[in-house]
This record gives sequence, C-alpha cells and structure tokens, in this order.
Amino acid sequence: MRVTIEVNGERRTADDVWPGESLLYVLRERLGLPGAKNACEQGECGSCTVYLDDTPVCACLVAAGQAEGRSVRTVEGLAGGDGLDPVQEAFVATGAVQCGFCTPGLIVAAHELVHRDPGATDAEIREALAGNLCRCTGYEKILDAVRLAAAKKAGERA
Repeated sequence: MRVTIEVNGERRTADDVWPGESLLYVLRERLGLPGAKNACEQGECGSCTVYLDDTPVCACLVAAGQAEGRSVRTVEGLAGGDGLDPVQEAFVATGAVQCGFCTPGLIVAAHELVHRDPGATDAEIREALAGNLCRCTGYEKILDAVRLAAAKKAGERA
C-alpha cells in the first residue's frame, strides 16, 4: 500500500508498505530519517518517540497505515532554520548526550514537556521522561538538560 504522511512539515510518500509495517520502519528505512532509534520494538524504551499530530508516541507501536494523512514530527524536525531547538541545545550544553541511542526519544519527550509546562518540578520531569530508558547515565545530566531548556522557555514567556 501507499502511505502519505506530512513529516517535519513536508508531505512524504512511501510505496509498497506492508500492512503490519511500523511507522518507525517507514521513517527510518523508507524515508531516510534515522533519528528515531529502533531498540525494543515493544514501546518499552522510548528510543523511537516522535510526535504524531502533536502527541508523543512510540513509532514502533504505530502501524504505518495509521499515520496516513497525519502529521509526524521527528527529532530532525524540532530544529528551526539553521539552529537547534533549545532542548537540543540544552542536551549538548549539559553533556546529556552519551552514546546517543536514547537521545532522540528523550529530546522529543523533553520537548513536549518544556513546551507544555516549562515550570515542571523535578518529579514532573522524571514522570514525563519515565517511558525513556538510558543505559549509559544516571539521568542527572538529562535532568540538567531539561531544567536548562525549561528555564530558557520560562524566560521567553516572562
């Protein structure tokens, strides 16, 4: 089947998609967007988190056909123009990027939280990131990154 999706603001089409194929597979293998990572394929690790119609989802759990005619934004689509999104900048600035495998999913989850609630408490940050597993860190640098991005976002609103 043919699947047409708006990806990062651009209409994209994938042909010969089989009925059980995941959105993650279509994004990575058919559309050449390797940002979302393929780790558990069970929605347990969060490495494949993307926005689907402005809601974070695990792309490995979404059948590609379910995304037909909808809007998807990947970690590649967060940056605007020539610069990184403030959440992406914060991950770099705080050293929250270790091996990088979990980073795209964490950035998308953090992006959603920072834009929804830049005044989130540490407990709320931990809750928002609970579906994203990192095997390299103790999460402190990741929390530092979210706090930094949230402070910047809160400053923009003031």
